[in-house]
Amino acid sequence: MNTPGRRSFLPAAALWLSLLQLPACGMSGVSGLHLLPVPSELTMGAGKFVINENFRVALKDRNTPELEAAAVRFLSRLQKRTGIPMASAPVGTSENAAFEILYKCTGEPVQSVRTDESYKLEISKNRACLSASTPVGVFRGMETFLQLVDVDAGSFSIPALKIADLPRFEWRGLLIDVSRHFEPVDMIKRNLDAMAAVKMNVLHWHLSDDQGFRIESKVFPKLHELGSDGKYYSQDEVRDIVEYARNRGIRIVPEFDLPGHSTSWLVGYPELAAAAGSYEIERRWGVFEPCMDPSNEGLYEFLDAFVGEMADLFPDEYFHIGGDEVKATQWNASESIRAFKKRQGLSDNHELQAYFNRRMLEILTKHGKKMIGWDEILHPKLPKNIIVQSWRQDSLSRTVRQGYNAILSRGYYLDHMRPAAFHYSVDPLGDAAAELTESERKRILGGEACMWGEFVNPENIESRIWPRAAAIAERLWSPASVNDVPDLYRRLERIDRELTGLGLRHHALYRERMQRLAGNMDALPLLVFADLIKPPVLSIRKEARTYYSDTPLNRLVDVIRPESEVGRKFALLVDRRLASQPDAEAASMEIRDLLTQWSANNPRLQDVIEQSNLLNEIRPLSETVAELCRYGLDALNFLDSRRKPPQSWREKSVALLDRADKPLAEIYIAILPSIRNLIEAALQ
Repeated sequence: MNTPGRRSFLPAAALWLSLLQLPACGMSGVSGLHLLPVPSELTMGAGKFVINENFRVALKDRNTPELEAAAVRFLSRLQKRTGIPMASAPVGTSENAAFEILYKCTGEPVQSVRTDESYKLEISKNRACLSASTPVGVFRGMETFLQLVDVDAGSFSIPALKIADLPRFEWRGLLIDVSRHFEPVDMIKRNLDAMAAVKMNVLHWHLSDDQGFRIESKVFPKLHELGSDGKYYSQDEVRDIVEYARNRGIRIVPEFDLPGHSTSWLVGYPELAAAAGSYEIERRWGVFEPCMDPSNEGLYEFLDAFVGEMADLFPDEYFHIGGDEVKATQWNASESIRAFKKRQGLSDNHELQAYFNRRMLEILTKHGKKMIGWDEILHPKLPKNIIVQSWRQDSLSRTVRQGYNAILSRGYYLDHMRPAAFHYSVDPLGDAAAELTESERKRILGGEACMWGEFVNPENIESRIWPRAAAIAERLWSPASVNDVPDLYRRLERIDRELTGLGLRHHALYRERMQRLAGNMDALPLLVFADLIKPPVLSIRKEARTYYSDTPLNRLVDVIRPESEVGRKFALLVDRRLASQPDAEAASMEIRDLLTQWSANNPRLQDVIEQSNLLNEIRPLSETVAELCRYGLDALNFLDSRRKPPQSWREKSVALLDRADKPLAEIYIAILPSIRNLIEAALQ
């Protein structure tokens, strides 16, 4: 630790960066390695395996095009990581290869939920060997090998070790909603690469909703021609993405939401609707009345032809029908639908939707597909071979108790802007499943992170997914005993850098957008400030104002990261100070310097705000942050000197905390809880 005199002259930018670089505390059972997710079994050996220009890969036993292509990608990434020239292709034998890959079969024609993803990796000082039963297992082992590569003063190397690894859950997915805001092909591919890097295996592609129908249909062309604003994927693009995913061990499950959330279907085909009239693409967010008419026999003929067309594009065995949030206003108002319910002996609208789902199941079965839907589809009249996706309270346990397979998404909604630690704490077999029987617990197949599209576009979606989705990936792959939150954050920092090297653009776009907000001014004061704040949870955002699908997402709240790393590490410093740990005095010095620098950032930021109309709304927020920092310094002085604050300071500080707790420009202050702790400690 530097002396006080030395530290007082540390430039603002350098001090800010010093906090960013503070190490996370804690260790997990990975011996300080950077692996994420943590393997099932890991045993450390002696020495290290050095990677040099002689490194070669041998594919043994069964050489297939998909594995050869994977090995070429592996070598390309290893060369990029190390800067060491690598052979452009793997060799066929092991004579001169330092890395052998052994596998037993060519894999399934179509990857499935049952695909064996296990692998073994053995590394000694002289040799490395990866063995697996399937190509997907090889893919997973390659990612582990790449994560192990580290650099020291003398070489790039991997520690000697043995890994025997397999996933805890077989379904580890990421939902990307492209209906509310369309996302381009290159973004989808970048996220598939990132998913593969952390061993996720399902892309749940939400392709239709009230705001857009995003796939070309040659059978019913008005679906994409009238329901997409011209933003959709061609069938050739879909085939390309499906193949791209397969070559990374990722299945693609399409979702076409019905019978509700279906306005975009009805724009071109209003005859499918439960109420007569013309329809337009919905431009707002929410749950809307338009829905399909389950009493219309022509609807099932339409869906039969549509599913048949889509089944050829998506080889996966599962087909997601949505089924959530059906608003029954049109059903209740329709005399013909009421009469249909009576003839069929359907007691309520839930029974009516179950009738629709049974008809959909017949169609899916005809085309070789199995049904998956949101938990509203759960009904005892549906067979047990469907999968229910749980997003509402207690639906997971209710589903498996009734004999159905389930995947969990509640607690994994990335658009809610919760920290990585929150998602990490949600376990499909956690407290809610504690009272389930063993057979019921086995019906929980895994889970899916969800990136809904109301407040994301191609410029910020990756920052909303990564690196937080990696925490969910680990929760679904690694043993339940891997739960050290500080160590998770340590490894998230490393995996975030690796994902950036893999091609994700979340950091590059973040800097570009911050400079855009700052205009011709230096963006550093804005960058410093942005690390002290955070966006609100989704419900606060939706209540703040009316948003439309064409509302520009160009404000500071749309750019700042979901979780403040500076705020998290500042909280660790404050905790160390208040816990009177041996290094409490050093922590106090660090806190004092940071609060001083953050307070001094305000006038610099005000100069930037003066030149940017997009930043005008944060002027009072910057003032409040500066005032909080000054009161935090006061509190620290009272604590260090063991003096009692005067009554006037007490009253003003309490009022400030109350005022600062409310969002401004839809933004919260990330460092507020820590400053609150300092002030409350001084008040006590």
